[in-house]
Amino acid sequence: MSRRQERKLSRKIKLGSRDVAINVVSLIDIFAILVFYLLVNALVVEVIPEYQNLTLPSSIATEKPQRTVTVAVSATDILLDEQPIMSVEAALQSEQRVLGLLAAALRPLTGAEGVAGTTELGAAQSRSGDVNIVADRDTPYRLLKKVLATCVDANFDRVSLAVREITQGGGA
Repeated sequence: MSRRQERKLSRKIKLGSRDVAINVVSLIDIFAILVFYLLVNALVVEVIPEYQNLTLPSSIATEKPQRTVTVAVSATDILLDEQPIMSVEAALQSEQRVLGLLAAALRPLTGAEGVAGTTELGAAQSRSGDVNIVADRDTPYRLLKKVLATCVDANFDRVSLAVREITQGGGA
């Protein structure tokens, strides 16, 4: 090897060891995606829809509501995920423990179409799903009892009643 080639090679080695390239474009992309993901998920606050004509009872809620099927009982209608199912008047006049129209609308949401003649163990294993019941605090108990029985009959194993959260001090 000639002297010139040796100097050129040694210069490359010296200069090459000082050059460290960091690709910051990919880091910026990753952080931008992370910030976007955090912003989208942090802004999801309300889970249960607001109903203007309902006054919810007050309670000290310790758990945040989760996104589930919502049955709302207004002054005039019973709604399933904001879709009217039947009138309150028809529900109150019904002599049945379970409201047929509401049960028919709820059953497809659990994936169980109501298996007749199952044992208690089989029925307990087939239950699935959560449901939130949103009702005005002036809703008659007999109507609320029918709605609760219908939800349980439609294989919802966790039935929750929506309330308006108050602070520990007692103010609304």
